[in-house]
Amino acid sequence: MLKQLVHIPADSISLEGMLEVPQNAQGVVLFAHGSGSSRHSPRNNYVAGVLRTSGLTTLLIDLLTREEDSDYANRFNIPLLTQRLLAAARWLRETPQTQTLHVGLFGASTGAAAALMVAAQMPGKIGAVVSRGGRPDLAGADELSRVKAPSLFLVGGFDDVVIELNQQAYAHLDCQKELVIIPGATHLFEEPGTLEEVARQAAQWFSHFLREI
Repeated sequence: MLKQLVHIPADSISLEGMLEVPQNAQGVVLFAHGSGSSRHSPRNNYVAGVLRTSGLTTLLIDLLTREEDSDYANRFNIPLLTQRLLAAARWLRETPQTQTLHVGLFGASTGAAAALMVAAQMPGKIGAVVSRGGRPDLAGADELSRVKAPSLFLVGGFDDVVIELNQQAYAHLDCQKELVIIPGATHLFEEPGTLEEVARQAAQWFSHFLREI
C-alpha cells in the first residue's frame, strides 16, 4: 500500500491531500468534501478505507484553504469548489501512480454538486459518481443534463428535505443512474450500520464502473 501526502496546484494555491494506492488498484476515487468538512472527515475516511479494501485507490483533499473555509460563503461556492476538483481530477490523469486508472468521484453535501459539475465538464474522463447525503441540485439542471458518468445518489431515509432535492436533481440526469434511500439514516449516517451500507454500495458502484476492461 502506497500512502503519500500530495500537493496539487490549483489557481494560485496548492491543495493538500492524501493519496493511498492499494496493490493492483482497479480505479481511483477522488473525494469532494461537503460544507464545513475536510479531508480528515471520519465518515469519508471510513468510506475510503472500504474502497481501498475493494482494490480502489483513494485521494482525499481539502478543496479550500483554512482561510477560505473560515468564510462560510465559500462552502457553498460551487464554481470555486468545482474548479479545485477539476484541478485534482486532471492531476490524477497526469500523475504516474494513477494516470492509467479510471477516475471516480465521491461527493458529500455541497461536494456532490461539484463532483457532478466536474463529470459534466470532463465527458468520457470520469467513470462514475457517487453522492452521499449530497446537494446535487446545486449543480443546476443544465450541468446535470450533461453528466454521462453513471451516477449513484445515496440519501438517508429520515433526511426528508434532501431526499426531495435529490429526486429533483435525479430527474435531470441523462445517464445510467440510481437513487437509493438508506432506511433509518439521518443526514450524516450516524445510525448503526448506515454508513457501512453507504460504503458497501459505493464500493460496489465504483468497482463495477471503474474496473479495467
